[in-house]
Amino acid sequence: MKLTIEELRKNPLPEHIAIIMDGNGRWAKRQGLPRLAGHRIGVQALKNVVMAFDELNIKYLTVYAFSTENWKRPADEIDGLMELIVEFLDKEIDYLDAHGVCVHPIGDVSVLTGKARDKILAAYERTKENNNIIFNVALNYGGRQEIIRGIKQLCQDVQDNKCTIDEIDEKLFNQYLYTANQPDPDLLIRSSGELRISNFLLWQIAYTEMWVSDVMWPDFSKQDLWRAIYDYQNRERRYGGLGK
Repeated sequence: MKLTIEELRKNPLPEHIAIIMDGNGRWAKRQGLPRLAGHRIGVQALKNVVMAFDELNIKYLTVYAFSTENWKRPADEIDGLMELIVEFLDKEIDYLDAHGVCVHPIGDVSVLTGKARDKILAAYERTKENNNIIFNVALNYGGRQEIIRGIKQLCQDVQDNKCTIDEIDEKLFNQYLYTANQPDPDLLIRSSGELRISNFLLWQIAYTEMWVSDVMWPDFSKQDLWRAIYDYQNRERRYGGLGK
């Protein structure tokens, strides 16, 4: 079944979609190419997804670009990934800005290699007033790290008498996350068929619907995104309660 935007607009669309872009290395290996070639093609797949969000007017996109665990990879692959971040922003920042995309890094970007850090922060400064798409790019990100960071900041605020222990609830703690003032993801997509969360948005995806695709990320197309959304639209979200 080939889906269309018109078909998808017949039902409520997700407001926030998170994506684990998996399978770049395996895709390259199957093609007899170096792993970095898979990451490079994966960047184009990401551009296509951003364009698809623009077409459907979906406001929030969060992508897992580089995890805190990815530092375990070979140094040449890490260096190549950092260069791809710079290359992507150099090439696409004008498009992103013109289409109202806010490039919002989440994670501890302070430890990224200088050029990649400077580029992502400059992209945020340039686009931070944009409000068409909030494009969360998770770099040096880990869900557990995010929660611990939030706890530390909250404890400091309690110590500084900015709030009390009795005031702490889910709504307050949300303000200490990288995604403060954003809705939780409605839909989490993972490419390449792996059935893991991989330390991604652990707090935010408590009741997120999941959709796993066997398609490797470099081959992930708009139609794959449409299928995920269509599947989501045909589910009943119960949030722990009973169905209709």
